Amino acid sequence: MDSGSTEILIENSCFRLYKDGHIDCLGRTDDVPAGFDADTGVTSKDVVIDAVTGVAVRLYLPGVHAAGSDGTDVGAAVVTKLPVVVFFHGGFFIVGSAGCPRYHRYVNSLAADARAIVVSVDYRLAPEHLLPAAYDDSWAALNWAVSGADPWLSEHGNLGRVFLAGASAGGNIAHSMAIAAGASGLFAAATRLEGTVLLHPSFSGEQRIETESEEYRASVKMRWSVIFPRARGGLDDPRMNPTAAGAPSLRTLPCQRMLVCAASEDERLPRVRAYYDAVRSSGWSGQVEWFESEGKGHAFFVGEHGCREAVALMERVVGFIAGH
Repeated sequence: MDSGSTEILIENSCFRLYKDGHIDCLGRTDDVPAGFDADTGVTSKDVVIDAVTGVAVRLYLPGVHAAGSDGTDVGAAVVTKLPVVVFFHGGFFIVGSAGCPRYHRYVNSLAADARAIVVSVDYRLAPEHLLPAAYDDSWAALNWAVSGADPWLSEHGNLGRVFLAGASAGGNIAHSMAIAAGASGLFAAATRLEGTVLLHPSFSGEQRIETESEEYRASVKMRWSVIFPRARGGLDDPRMNPTAAGAPSLRTLPCQRMLVCAASEDERLPRVRAYYDAVRSSGWSGQVEWFESEGKGHAFFVGEHGCREAVALMERVVGFIAGH
């Protein structure tokens, strides 16, 4: 047997990545179907947005705005249109999905608590689909959402109040989508990117920064080289290191507000804080806010749904979307 097929490069609670690029998913659970969630009163449905790639989104509509599969209202009359949140799940770019039970639960709660339509993007995963596939799929989904292509979005969504949000690798993607939107002029006329929420975003870089774990950074470097072998500058590719030399200026962020969230026990904390400080000092005209969960680790709010710190973080995100 080829030693490359058996040599393990990285192993964690989510996956085992081998030298030849294949993976074993660990502790995988089946995706849960879309539909009505009795706990939150949110209805969801899946929509394929690209028949060629199979890229899809899961749409979430809260409360009295619950609608049938054809987009017709089945609840009370809509009084005001809802903000639209385009959400990107985490999972190291390797695992996860919009239908993952933990992310489905989180987004149901987000849609209910924020009174927002959420578009959860089911992007293709590495290493079967090497990066930048996940970025390309996410960009396609963002363009689709902003176009109001689905009746839930066109009839119930306020495309003048769009938010980007993502957790872990999804936070990384959310930043990249904001930068791409600024460069392309995607938001114009009747559409507007009001805010971006980065939940424990995954960033790194070729040079270690103070207090950053060298062991952790080396692990990220190895994984990145496997899932994105054509990355420009390795970990200094602007999609992994937004502060690298030659990266697009953070001044070009097209949103008015940004919320950067971290956890005190997360190995990513030094990079997340460095990103926040870079945005603050970039000359960007918007307002950036910081929220840190004490005593908690990376993306705890997904697995520890309902704990005190997760509730506090959700309240902060909901307040940000509401504008206070």
